[in-house]
Amino acid sequence: MDVKNKIGKRLKEVREERGMTQAEVAKVAGIHPNFYARLERDEENVSIENFEKILKALKSKSSDILTF
Repeated sequence: MDVKNKIGKRLKEVREERGMTQAEVAKVAGIHPNFYARLERDEENVSIENFEKILKALKSKSSDILTF
């Protein structure tokens, strides 16, 4: 499993732990829901800017996602 796959998997796990839908995370982060869904499926790369927005939406730290 490469780094991108780990990030997508962890985003999904943390989102589900928070009881949020993909659409809710995307709305709070100010990104398109389809883009966020593709991130979780490892079909997109995330920029640092969008990663920070997603972390804020999930009320998480980078170490919650980047556990490798």
